[in-house]
Amino acid sequence: MRVPARFVPLTAVTTATSALLTGCFSAAGPEEAGSEGKRIRIAMMLPPRSALSPLSDDAFKLSRWSTAETLVKLNAEGDAQPALATEWKQSGKTWTFTIRDGVTFHDGTKLTSEAVVNSLTEAATASPKPRILDGVELTAKSDGDTVTVTTAVEDPLVPQRLSSPQLSILAAKAYKGKTVNPLGAGTGPFELTKVNGTSSAALDRYDDYWGGKAKAPGIDVKFVPDGTARAASLRSGEADIVEAVPVSQAAVLDQDLITEVPMPRTNTLYLNTEKGVFKDASLRAAAREAIDAESIVKGVYEGRADVAKGLLGPALPWAADLRSTVERAKAGDPSGKSITIGTFTDRAELPEVAATLQQQLQKAGFKVKLDVREYANIESDALAGEFDAFILSRATVLDSGDPAAYLYSDFASDGSFNLSQLADKTVDAALDRASDTPAGDARRKAVIGAEAAVLGTDAAVPMLHERVIQGDAAGVVDVAHDPRERELVTADTYVR
Repeated sequence: MRVPARFVPLTAVTTATSALLTGCFSAAGPEEAGSEGKRIRIAMMLPPRSALSPLSDDAFKLSRWSTAETLVKLNAEGDAQPALATEWKQSGKTWTFTIRDGVTFHDGTKLTSEAVVNSLTEAATASPKPRILDGVELTAKSDGDTVTVTTAVEDPLVPQRLSSPQLSILAAKAYKGKTVNPLGAGTGPFELTKVNGTSSAALDRYDDYWGGKAKAPGIDVKFVPDGTARAASLRSGEADIVEAVPVSQAAVLDQDLITEVPMPRTNTLYLNTEKGVFKDASLRAAAREAIDAESIVKGVYEGRADVAKGLLGPALPWAADLRSTVERAKAGDPSGKSITIGTFTDRAELPEVAATLQQQLQKAGFKVKLDVREYANIESDALAGEFDAFILSRATVLDSGDPAAYLYSDFASDGSFNLSQLADKTVDAALDRASDTPAGDARRKAVIGAEAAVLGTDAAVPMLHERVIQGDAAGVVDVAHDPRERELVTADTYVR
């Protein structure tokens, strides 16, 4: 059933704004409402950037609309579960996947091992590669009803990688043009039937879906980048499901219609361990102790975020139970030392967070200067270690659903996104253990061990974990609330 307004573990809108939504959604489409519910109307935040190619971030739209599917899906713990593949086994660098029988693409062709190999090969040889395959050499071959996937080095996360929407399996016709076209080429309960550039899309129920007939006759999507306009569509009844309701709008909506879902995203203060004031571990500790994250959550996020207990938040429900006390350095005396904190304007809350931190650190005895720019103009300086500290809202699980890659990228000596300039042998060893451990409970424990090693250096001070606010009209039943933002409308979702 629809989840009421509450936290899920795992100004009035003007007439002018309302006018933006006039005509946003048409009446029920090809299959009129009434037989088994109404067509589902969705107001989404971001329009397609790559014509809905699954090899881009647009893949997550195809996944959220349940039109394109992958060989594997993930459960709440991040463990691989069957989807278009029913089982798999590993032998060194090679994984063998058994392909589900009785599946047809929306164009009527059958799902075969050859079709799977075609999709995976297109992704592996694309330029640029899908993000999930960065640094991964992958080849696929068909053998009867199985597909063998081989990587250049032994990779315990191949099933998790294949769960990424960017590795969706599409019919051969999708790859005939210059760009991948998912129109009528998926295997999900809804068939993508129409795309109107960056304004709208339509999907109809696919009655031959292998998993059973969907309850809703179809989906009508509008792309509404303006957050106030998206919220207005829920207030006016013009949308059934609204993505990413802004914090500023959530308070003026009926609270029974909104759900806050924890995101795998942490707002973190990275401290420069290589040079400057924070080369001194005791001053990093002083900065950590000076930060009042609860006041930031209340003041900047209006209470719609979670105070951080570590780098990994409630979107990874296993993390809290595995975490133990971390040994840290004792705080020293800042005694008026000057620091510069950098952040960017692209995420509206970050400059506010920076201003609050400035006050808190000054109260502790630091002299604080802020440097706030657009992200494109500040990233290179941040990566080069030009700041004493940097505030970043960082995704903590990448496309595989596993946090080890994020931890390595941000805190390994050779990490590609090492804002803290950290070079610590203990941390490196813990990160290597986490990366090399097979998926499951042992890997999760190793990941928390790596998190503890990082936190022990005070190279990063996690402040809060963000939430995404989703709006669901009163008649919406069984809509998904997914922290990874891979699911939204499923075969079980419908509107009364």
